[in-house]
Amino acid sequence: MTLPATSAAMYDVLVLGEVLVEIHADTTLRDAADGTPARISYSGDALNAAAAAAAAGARTALLAVVGDDELSVPLLARAAELGVDVSHVRRAPYPNGAYLLCADTEGDREFVYWRTRSAGSTLSAEHIESWRELLAGSGALITSGIAGALSPSSRDAVLAAARLVHEAGGHLSYDPNFRPRLTGRSKARELLARIAPLTGLLKTSCPADALALVDTCDPVTAAARYRALGARSVAVTAGADRLLLDDGAGAAYHPVPVNPRPVDATGAGDCFTGTATARLALGDTLADAVAYGLAAASLSVSGRGGTGGIPAFADTAALAAVRR
Repeated sequence: MTLPATSAAMYDVLVLGEVLVEIHADTTLRDAADGTPARISYSGDALNAAAAAAAAGARTALLAVVGDDELSVPLLARAAELGVDVSHVRRAPYPNGAYLLCADTEGDREFVYWRTRSAGSTLSAEHIESWRELLAGSGALITSGIAGALSPSSRDAVLAAARLVHEAGGHLSYDPNFRPRLTGRSKARELLARIAPLTGLLKTSCPADALALVDTCDPVTAAARYRALGARSVAVTAGADRLLLDDGAGAAYHPVPVNPRPVDATGAGDCFTGTATARLALGDTLADAVAYGLAAASLSVSGRGGTGGIPAFADTAALAAVRR
């Protein structure tokens, strides 16, 4: 799979969605008593994926709305430190969204979120129109079901951006990222049905996403059903140790490289999507891009939080080469 040439594009990868203030507790949330220490950092699926894309060598920009509170300054500084262009980020007179989590190496946990009337939820089709030239000229766009579930206006924005990139001949990577506390199954399915035909790479999880969205706990069946909805290629994470890739020519499992020093699996899936999309935008084959994505995701769990372990591409490439 080779994407259109991007030599004339301003960016290889654009990432549309939500950025969040991340509050990392030093204990399980049920044991977070008065006085529990915590660490502030910055994350959200859009920032995680953008950081990974930038680390993988892509010219990457974030398309998001942040708040007018004091935390927007260090939030944007952190994104820029990770190599992401934040010059197109918009502001809104609302607070930034935030979430509380604790360290977890398996990725099977619940977060506590504060998103009601957040700046990120004000994302709208008007923002997409202001970014029209960027979207039409980029090599690839990454977005997710989380961005589409934040509000009716953000849903419209995700669809408008996806259509614009698709019509311009660009690549779309989409992660349904179903969150039952954020949206219902019927709305998530409706969004999936509309966006899947525009998608070059759909990254999803099984059983979490697959059971809710395509009624199966089987990764092979899930991939086939996503492809029947129109997605060209589907990557299904099936636990922490393997990924199923269905590119239409066949479905095969790929092992995830073992990380001997796991700390926190937060954002590993976003790291995969950002890395794989970046490498596709830079001209790699789908097989190579997925191998890099798996290596980067594995390395990322050595860090704490969504952007605490984004690996340098030299390390990602070295691990991918060993595994292959």
